[in-house]
Amino acid sequence: MLPIDYDLQMIGRILLASLLGALIGLEREIHGRTAGFRTHLLVSLGSALFVAVSIAFYRVYGNFSGSAAIGVDPGRVAAQVVVGIGFLGGGAIIREQSSVRGLTTAACLWVAAAVGVACGMGLFVLSAVVTGVALVSLIALKKIEGRLSRDSYALLTVNSDDLDGQLARITEAIEACGLEITPVGMERRPVSGHLVCEFQVKTHGRDLATETLDRVSALSGIRDVSIRLKAAA
Repeated sequence: MLPIDYDLQMIGRILLASLLGALIGLEREIHGRTAGFRTHLLVSLGSALFVAVSIAFYRVYGNFSGSAAIGVDPGRVAAQVVVGIGFLGGGAIIREQSSVRGLTTAACLWVAAAVGVACGMGLFVLSAVVTGVALVSLIALKKIEGRLSRDSYALLTVNSDDLDGQLARITEAIEACGLEITPVGMERRPVSGHLVCEFQVKTHGRDLATETLDRVSALSGIRDVSIRLKAAA
C-alpha cells in the first residue's frame, strides 16, 4: 500500500498539470481550433496520471532489495505517452487540397502532454517555464509574425470559355504580375464549353494580388476568377 501523502502529492501534481494544459488550450480555443481548452486540459491531465501510476508501480513492485523476481521500469509508461499523443496530434492536422492546417494545434497537444508528464514527475518549475514559453510563442510571436513581410501561398481558380490557347493566355497574364505559379488542376467541360483551371500562386507579403485578378479578368472569355489564401496552422 502507498502512504496517504503519496495520493495527496499526486493530486497536487495532476491539478497543476490540468491548469497548465488548460492555459495552453485556452489560446487555441480563442482562435477557434477544434482541439481547444478541454482537449489540452485532458491531454495534460491524462499524461500526469500515467506518470503517477508509473511511479506507483515502481514504488510497489520495484525490486529494491534484489530478492524479488519482479523489476519495473517507471520510464516505460511515460515513453508510451509520447507515442500515443502522436495519434491525437495527427487527428488535429487537416489537409485541404494543397494546404495543411492544424500543425500548431498538434504541436500544442504534444507540449501539453510533455507538461503533464513533467508535472507527474514533480518538475513544477520546469513545467511552468515550458508553459510560459509556449504561451509566449502562441500569443506574442503570433503578433510579430503578423507584421513580417513573407511569402504566402494562395489558390487561384479561373473559370473561362474553352477557347484555343486560353490556358497559355491565362498563364502569361498571371506570370506578368510577377507571381510564381504551379498548376494543380484543370477541368474541361465540353457540354457547357467551360475551362476551369487551378493554380497555386506564391505572393510576397499579405497582398491578395488584386492586380492578378484584374489582369486575368480582362482576358476574353473569362467568366470568373477567385483567389483564396491558404489556411493558417
